[in-house]
Amino acid sequence: MLLKIVKYPDPILQKPGEPVTEFNDELRKFVDDMFETMYHSQGIGLAAQQVGVAKRITVIDLSCGKDPADKRVFINPEIIERSGKLYDEEGCLSFPEIREKVQRAAHVRVRAQDLDGKWFEIDGEDLLSRCLQHEIDHLDGVLFIFRISALKRDLALRKIRKMQRDGTWD
Repeated sequence: MLLKIVKYPDPILQKPGEPVTEFNDELRKFVDDMFETMYHSQGIGLAAQQVGVAKRITVIDLSCGKDPADKRVFINPEIIERSGKLYDEEGCLSFPEIREKVQRAAHVRVRAQDLDGKWFEIDGEDLLSRCLQHEIDHLDGVLFIFRISALKRDLALRKIRKMQRDGTWD
């Protein structure tokens, strides 16, 4: 089932997610719906807050659904190691039409749980590192526009306000 993607400035986007404690069929269904919504919107990552749920759940698929091996679920993720630097453009499904360069770590190690509640660790490089950091930021209530300069953030927020006035940002 397609879920509605929440756009900025909805307050849930800045609400830290509650830890997931129940690993059941309801969680599996929600994760399936998150993947369906992400693919429909042509994204590579989606956090629960972006569909109106303040839980620590994110899904990532760098292949956009083309390679089942790239389909990843992270429950209660935390970054346990960072190194290097990347500076590249990011976008966000909750900020359509807004793309800005953001500095991130080039490598991260993330500890998370799978759909059965089993803990695992994964290393992310380059795009996977960027995506993991972006989505975990969402779970912490941090938005990528707060990781750019004040000037660029002001310009992006002005663009959003103009689209809101024009009725093109719903």
